[in-house]
Amino acid sequence: MGENLGVHETLELHELITFKSLCLTKATIMQALVTDQNLKDIMQQDVQMTSRHIEELKTHLY
Repeated sequence: MGENLGVHETLELHELITFKSLCLTKATIMQALVTDQNLKDIMQQDVQMTSRHIEELKTHLY
């Protein structure tokens, strides 16, 4: 995107990406433990959405 971000904004983005990555990892691992199919579907949607959010946030860094 070619944005000129300040140092604090860049750090905030890194922090947000780190947090979202942790949530993505946790949701992915927890899917294996879930037996309810409806909950599994919701978790899969969350994993897909979080992955898209991470990729979108990364575009602001480069």
